[in-house]
Parts: sequence; C-alpha cells; structure tokens
Amino acid sequence: MDLTQQTELEAAAFRRLLAHLQQHPEAQNIDLMILADFCRNCLAKWYAAAAQERDLDVGYEQAREVVYGMLYSEWKEKFQPDATPEQLAAYELKLQQKKD
Repeated sequence: MDLTQQTELEAAAFRRLLAHLQQHPEAQNIDLMILADFCRNCLAKWYAAAAQERDLDVGYEQAREVVYGMLYSEWKEKFQPDATPEQLAAYELKLQQKKD
C-alpha cells in the first residue's frame, strides 16, 4: 500500500467515525471522555489543528460543525443533557488518575 492509498483509507475511516458519532448522539461527550479520553470536541480541535498546519482557514467552530454535522449550539440543544452526578464523579476520578 502506498502513502496515497493509506491516506485515502484513513480519511474514509475518519468519515465513517464522524458519521457513526452523528448517528449516535446518545454517546455523550462526557462518556467518551471517561471511557476513551477524547470526545467530539477533541476531534474538532485536532481537525482545526491539522488545517492550521496546512495553512488552511478552518477555525474551531467550523471544525465542530464538520464533526457534529450541524452547529454545536444546535447539537447541544437537541442532544446534550446535563451531566449526571455519576458522570461528573467518574470524570473527576479520571482526571485525578491522569495526575497520579
């Protein structure tokens, strides 16, 4: 496999990941952070950083729209409930474990 083919496969896998996350809004960002240490916002930050490295004008909000498939504010209103006390406790524990 050459570099172009590898890049095409990675891009296809990334598009599939985005589509999967867009089809499963019940997978909340806080749960993703607890389980995998990244979330949709992390993906958007990585996307925007990759654009910046290539001198492309893609800001964080535009990157979030790519990742969420809509404006972040719209997604948040439609799909993001307040974090439960259990989620917040698990996230705090994760943060403490990272410090140790």
